[in-house]
Amino acid sequence: MDKALIANIIVIILELAGFKASRSRGLMMLIFYTQLSNIVTLISSVCYIISSDAAFTVTMRYLSTVMLVMTVLITLFVLVPSGAGFSRMVLSGNGLFFHTLCPAVSITSYMLWERHSSMWMIPVAVTLVYGIVLLYLNHAGIVEGPYPFFRIHEQSARATVIWMTVLTVLIAAFSLGVAYIAK
Repeated sequence: MDKALIANIIVIILELAGFKASRSRGLMMLIFYTQLSNIVTLISSVCYIISSDAAFTVTMRYLSTVMLVMTVLITLFVLVPSGAGFSRMVLSGNGLFFHTLCPAVSITSYMLWERHSSMWMIPVAVTLVYGIVLLYLNHAGIVEGPYPFFRIHEQSARATVIWMTVLTVLIAAFSLGVAYIAK
C-alpha cells in the first residue's frame, strides 16, 4: 500500500475523532475556519481513497493543504498569542486533532507523496467567501467572531480593512507557497 493512501486513511480516522470531540457545537461549528478546513480535509481524503488521480481530488487535496496551513499558522501566531492558550489550542480536545495531528499528517502526505495542483486562486476565493460571510454575520449581529479580526463592532473600520487585507495576502502567499514548494 502506498504512503499517501495510508496517510489519507489515518487523516480520515483523526478527522472523525476530532469531529466527535466538536459535536457539542452543532451547526455553529461551521463558523470556524478551522472546522471548515478540516471538513475540506476529510472530504479530500475520502476522495483520495476513491480516486487519487482525479482532477477534483488533486484540487481538493491542494485546497485542504492550503487551508490547513492557514489554520495552523493563524492559530500559532494570532490566536495563541492573543490569549487562547497553546495547550488548549494545540495539545488538547479538538485542537489536538484540528490544529496538530490532522494538519501534520495531511500536509505531509500532500507535500511528499501526492500529485499537486497549482490552482492557487481556489483557496484564496474560498477563504475570501468565508471572510465576507463572517463579516456580514458579525455586522448583522448573528454571530460574534469567532476570531478577533471578525469582531467588527469591537474594532475600527480601518482595523477591519487592515485585518482582511493581511489575511487575504497571507492566504494568497500560502497558496502560492504550497504550489511552489510542492513542485
